[in-house]
Amino acid sequence: MPDSDTTNDTGTDTGATSTAAGRKRLVSGPGLLLVWLYGVMVVGAVSRSAFQISTEFDRAPLAYSLSAVAALAYAFITYSLVRGGERARKAALVCCAAELAGVLAVGTWTLVRPESFPDTTVWSQFGMGYLFIPVILPITGMLWLRRRGEATTR
Repeated sequence: MPDSDTTNDTGTDTGATSTAAGRKRLVSGPGLLLVWLYGVMVVGAVSRSAFQISTEFDRAPLAYSLSAVAALAYAFITYSLVRGGERARKAALVCCAAELAGVLAVGTWTLVRPESFPDTTVWSQFGMGYLFIPVILPITGMLWLRRRGEATTR
């Protein structure tokens, strides 16, 4: 199955490797797994932060706010991967780098000053509560996105 719709109105294969809007697809092969994992993380982080912010925000406002920030990052990356195209690829790459910086900063902070976090965030202890997916996912995402960018320049 091709990466994108490569047939014209008559059903003839045009050989194109881009979407109808002219954007290169990012969700083929391992990119599809990335979209799926980021989608799962969106659901988990949004659900967690929405519940915690609406029911017990005064208990740990920093932790719950950081979980909401993580949810926004995951949602943006998921959208960018699905949208495709070079601009979306670059935006997702920057967002993955920012996500990794956040995971490393918050992960270190929660280990060095655990009293600052009366409750955990998605990124606490480098995502230990999420099987370390929050620290692995942006690294994997950046590698995939860089590889897709190199493939388009060849």
